[in-house]
Amino acid sequence: MSTAFVTPPHGRSFGLRLDTLIRLRWLAVSGQILALVVVNLGLGFPLPLTPCLAVVGLSALVNVLLRVKYPVARRLGDAAAGPLLAYDVLQLTALLYLTGGLKNPFVLLYLAPVMISSTALSWSTTVLLGVLAVTCAGTVGLWARPLPWAGGNLPVLPDLYLAGIWVSLSVAVGFIGLHAWRVAEEARELADALAATELVLAREQHLSAIDGLAAAAAHELGTPLSTIALVVKEMQRAMTANDPLAEDVALLRDQANRCRDILQKLTSLSSGDAPFDRMPLAHLLEEVVEPHRNFGIAINVQVKDDPDAPVIARNPGLLYGLGNLVENAVDFAATRVDISAQWSFAGLDIVVADDGPGFSPEVSGRIGQPYVTSRARDRLEEDGESGLGLGFFIAKTLLERTGATLSFQNRFPPETGAVIRMHWPRKALAIETDEYATKGRGSD
Repeated sequence: MSTAFVTPPHGRSFGLRLDTLIRLRWLAVSGQILALVVVNLGLGFPLPLTPCLAVVGLSALVNVLLRVKYPVARRLGDAAAGPLLAYDVLQLTALLYLTGGLKNPFVLLYLAPVMISSTALSWSTTVLLGVLAVTCAGTVGLWARPLPWAGGNLPVLPDLYLAGIWVSLSVAVGFIGLHAWRVAEEARELADALAATELVLAREQHLSAIDGLAAAAAHELGTPLSTIALVVKEMQRAMTANDPLAEDVALLRDQANRCRDILQKLTSLSSGDAPFDRMPLAHLLEEVVEPHRNFGIAINVQVKDDPDAPVIARNPGLLYGLGNLVENAVDFAATRVDISAQWSFAGLDIVVADDGPGFSPEVSGRIGQPYVTSRARDRLEEDGESGLGLGFFIAKTLLERTGATLSFQNRFPPETGAVIRMHWPRKALAIETDEYATKGRGSD
């Protein structure tokens, strides 16, 4: 099973709610006003208070206009949120120009708009904001009014030190922006993959629900159909051989019998009381394997013949997860797939192994994560497929929901192939054996 990363459908972002942006700007406005008041009145530093308050007041005005003109629940895309965050960068630049430029410790606030963009907007918008922030920081490092300071001895910072501040700020913008964007992107990928998993599980549950409805319909229709059959039979007995309606009544009886056979089949397949609701382990594995037997790959299922073999409550997640792993093994096997099962009072272990190329070393540690495909990129292109690398993730998620613990590894050389081990505690699968049931009754 050679594996490769497949790029998920990027180029999309969750966007940024206008209400969130407005609240963050109000927080920034409040902090800026507080800083100006404390520095000017509390510390006694002379400030160009009127220009500074005008710059802060412009942000407050923009906030008011946004709240009045647009619904606060509106979600902004890159085209709208990007310029608004760029405005915040420029507004901060104006304040820093008036209050000392790079000498002002509040120069670190350049990180805020980049951080917000990296968590909600696309990578391209985040890069543009980062470049703008770094450029503006360099600009106020070259041209800015003196740093406000009380007394006549103004602090003098060497140009090399100011250049170091600009470099460190640039590195921080790049590193923090990239890290935050990557974390947010992984969250988006995981959300997409979980949504796909929920759709698959919902589909399987829907099919199970249809089975239940079929069983209920068969049960409810059984009584009126029996009455119809009885009435038709009595009509046949009362008719003579030459009766013109004899053929029609015979046809009606045949169709009634056919309906009864169909209902019996539905009941046997779907009834909650049917043996298929809980299955012996060997039968369950055979049900999983059967759809994959006609692809030229030998599938060997090894389950020991034991009267105490587990009886497992089947569910859609278990069947789909196992089926997905078997399908993947058949896809990459050279000649055979081996499936073995062992159990004890501690739980159940199932191993799926193939003789294919195995997991590639560079991604073997990430098997089961979303958007890591078990097909090599060149094979995808050759087959004309466009898998998103969600198969293993969905299977792993569904099986873990049933209580399983999964591990992935390759066969030991000189053998080749992938080995997937699954373990369920007894209580996770509601495993039952005759021996266990006997011991349980004896303990009462």
